[in-house]
Amino acid sequence: MDERRVALVTGTSGGIGRHLSEHFARAGFLVEGCSRRPAEWEVDGYHHHLVDVGDEGQVRDMFQSIRRRHNRLDVIVNNAAIASMNHSLLTPGSIVDSILTTNVKGVFLVCREGAKLMRRAAYGRIVNIGTAVVPLRIEGEAVYAASKGAVETLTRILAREFAEFGITCNVVAPTLVETDIIRGVPREKLDRIVASLPIKRLATFEDVSNAVDFFVRPESDYVTGQVLYLGGA
Repeated sequence: MDERRVALVTGTSGGIGRHLSEHFARAGFLVEGCSRRPAEWEVDGYHHHLVDVGDEGQVRDMFQSIRRRHNRLDVIVNNAAIASMNHSLLTPGSIVDSILTTNVKGVFLVCREGAKLMRRAAYGRIVNIGTAVVPLRIEGEAVYAASKGAVETLTRILAREFAEFGITCNVVAPTLVETDIIRGVPREKLDRIVASLPIKRLATFEDVSNAVDFFVRPESDYVTGQVLYLGGA
């Protein structure tokens, strides 16, 4: 069996998830990825799963597959997320359900099932992708920000629960990145957000992977339960 380290990245059909998958593959990892859509890209060492992370059965099946194929898991990056940038008065309950199911329940399920596999080796690194929208309190993103605020609290508690298994849990929270999630945001709104930051630009994929790299290093075994906001938010 291949003894290379194994990383799981969720939400890999594009954007941050794709970048992180390619980043880990270049670093020598075997990379497992998932999304609800096929990945229309390829890289050596990457294997794709069609999974809705909010579906408990599908998540369990994915981890059974990872266990059969590798019998190990070193890193998880929970990146899969749904956003809806609408005023609260214009946000239907169905959208609220979708956001909370993917962004909160999905993160919990992947962390839970991943920790079961990681604890066998008494080692693991979990990084949940948050957002600087939480401290920035941007209008129109109430539910999305609330879901990511929940991820921060979840991560801090899981960090305590999983510490005895050698598993760390942290959050990387970028400012807005040029992905499909912000494609519909008016340029003037993006400019206002950027103007409010100490570092006046949008985050890049490389900014995110740099922060993730710090948390997943073996030497970062004394760093857990932390939320790292990028861009000085």
